Amino acid sequence: MTTPFKVVIPARLGSTRLPGKVLRNLAGKPMVEHVWRAACGAGADEVIVATDDQRVADACAGFGAQVCMTRADHASGTDRLHEVATQRRWHHDTLLVNLQGDEPLMPPALLRQAAALLADDADADIATLAHPLHDDGEFADPNVVKVVQDLRGYALYFSRAPIPHRREGSPARPAALALRHIGLYAYRVGALARFAALPPAELETCEALEQLRALAHGLRIRLGVIETPPPRGVDTEADLAAVEARLSAAAHS
Repeated sequence: MTTPFKVVIPARLGSTRLPGKVLRNLAGKPMVEHVWRAACGAGADEVIVATDDQRVADACAGFGAQVCMTRADHASGTDRLHEVATQRRWHHDTLLVNLQGDEPLMPPALLRQAAALLADDADADIATLAHPLHDDGEFADPNVVKVVQDLRGYALYFSRAPIPHRREGSPARPAALALRHIGLYAYRVGALARFAALPPAELETCEALEQLRALAHGLRIRLGVIETPPPRGVDTEADLAAVEARLSAAAHS
C-alpha cells in the first residue's frame, strides 16, 4: 500500500550565491518546473509550490502547478512549510515532504522513501536520508553535511566537520559510519508545528544547520541510508551548467 503524503516545494526567488535560481532556465523550462515534475512523479496526494514572490507564482501557473503564497519574512524553508500546513489546515498526522526548489534532479523514489520511513516509525517526528561517504575530500569539506546515527537508525548529530573522527590506531573509517546527509525531509505536520515554534539552538547557530534545532530540543529524526547518492542540487553557476548538460544528454539519449 502506498504511503499517502503531500509535497511542498519552498521556492524563494532570493538567493545569495545564485540570484533568482528557481526561475533560471534549464533545458527550456524554469528550474522550479523540473522540481515540481519530480515531485509529481513521486505519487504524492498533493504538490504545492510555496513562494513569496509573484514572479514565481506566475511561472508556476504557466505549467499548471498549485501555488501557496507565503510571507516574505520566513527565516527558512521549514517555516514556509509550516505556514502552508497552517493555511491548509492539514491534520497533525499528515505526512509532508519538503523538497527544496533547487533540486531539479531529485529521484521521485526518494520522496516516497522518506515518507514511508516516517509512516513506518510511530516514534519518529522527522525522517531524512543519507548515503555512505567514500570520498576523503568530501568527508573533510565543510559544505558537505555529515550525519552519524544510533543503533536504531536515529540521527545522533549532523555536522560540517568530518564525523566520526578516526583516532590514530583505530580501524579504517567504515563507510557505514561516515554518511553524507541528503537535504530531503519528511515531517508529521504536528511535529513541524512544534519545530517551527522552537527558538534556534546554539548548536544550530554554531554549525548553521537547522536540523540541529530539532535534535537539541529532543525531536527524533529517523535516518534512511541509501547506497546510491542522488544528483546534487543547484547552488552555483557551475552546478547549473552541470544540470543543464545532464538534462540535455538525457533528452538526446
